[in-house]
Amino acid sequence: MSERRPGRLAALAAGATAAGTARLAYSALNRRPPGGVKTWSRTNHRGEPVTLLEGPAVAVGAIAGVLAQAGVRAAGSGQGRAARRGGSSPRAESAMILAAVGAAAFGAYDDLAGSGDRRGFGGHLGALRHGEVTTGAVKLGGIGATGILSAAVTGGPAADIIINAGLVAGGANLLNLFDLRPGRAIKVAVAVGAPGAIGTAAPVAAALALLPEDLGERAMLGDAGANALGALLGARAAALPRPARLALLAGIAGLTAASEKVSFTKVIERTPALRWLDMLGRRPANQVPDLAPPDE
Repeated sequence: MSERRPGRLAALAAGATAAGTARLAYSALNRRPPGGVKTWSRTNHRGEPVTLLEGPAVAVGAIAGVLAQAGVRAAGSGQGRAARRGGSSPRAESAMILAAVGAAAFGAYDDLAGSGDRRGFGGHLGALRHGEVTTGAVKLGGIGATGILSAAVTGGPAADIIINAGLVAGGANLLNLFDLRPGRAIKVAVAVGAPGAIGTAAPVAAALALLPEDLGERAMLGDAGANALGALLGARAAALPRPARLALLAGIAGLTAASEKVSFTKVIERTPALRWLDMLGRRPANQVPDLAPPDE
């Protein structure tokens, strides 16, 4: 039990720091949105206005949580077997931070500069074949490079670097595909991150801290938040055995390929259990939105 305590303390510190920082960042960004309110305002699936500022706030919160976890681990006995068992190390934490920063930055670029005319790998690759470089293509390339750098920091044989790079880039892209309805991407992130609670405390807590805004349809993750969360979870997966990582990467690739032909939303709506989970916490279709300012 004593060996596990440092890891648990580090996870608690990560979760508390991530949640608190995400809330503070969201409040501060809403008070003074960079570039003005309109820069971050979008229309959701109901045709109502939402803000994309949730995404940067979640990314900042998650990064702060990883830094807090690293600090507690370094200060205590987390350098021993308990830390290794949880996959926590300076390399792992640095890789997670790099993954989050890169994915959030390229995601924010697509959020703010993208037109939304081209979607999915097929749309962006098709545009490239005609000589058009879309913001989505820049984002895909940038997150791919981020995945390689993050995996290189984690280290290991070349095969592991390739697998880990795929998990970071693939995780970032896949989670973004779920950010089409209130709370959906966060629910997926929590479901994926919960089994590895000690190592994933920072991204999960940061996302949960702003789940009320997402479910209340006042804000959404956007590419910045969804890409950052997915990249963090992908980077964290580097601690898994190689067979598990290969299976996970195959699942990510399969779902990503399926998304080009199948609507996740339609599949969810046709499946009672998934539809119930998807609607959990969301406001009914005829309910008037709560437009109160953040943190009031």
